[in-house]
Amino acid sequence: MKLFSIRSPFLFLSLLDILLLAMQPRLSRADVGTAAHYSPPYTPTTCFGNDPSQFPSSNLFAAAGEGIWDNGASCGRQYLVRCISASVSGTCIPSQTIQVRIVDRALSSSSSPSSNGATIVLSTTAFGTIAKSSATAVNVEYQQV
Repeated sequence: MKLFSIRSPFLFLSLLDILLLAMQPRLSRADVGTAAHYSPPYTPTTCFGNDPSQFPSSNLFAAAGEGIWDNGASCGRQYLVRCISASVSGTCIPSQTIQVRIVDRALSSSSSPSSNGATIVLSTTAFGTIAKSSATAVNVEYQQV
């Protein structure tokens, strides 16, 4: 009993295509969550205390929500963040993706976030780059780099 014969090359090629597609890495490894924002004072932070060098010169930094905090392992990690939607239409700034550095834990940051329970809490500069600053929170796509 033959599994494949010369008469069924298309079946073999189709199965091979399916196998190859299943083995390809995903094009996107981004997750979806929510982003809020917080204002100064930003220090001291849970990750780096009062060290001023913890903040990138671009002021694109963030505090990690519990979903990405990872018992402090997220300190110093970099994330790409993009606004994908909000409760008010037109809140997101299209085609804006930022890279932020985690410098704090949202639950213990020096200032309160604009919305509790966010996946990531962005500095005012970072939030204003991807969404209208008047928004309390937005839905984001984020990916560790």
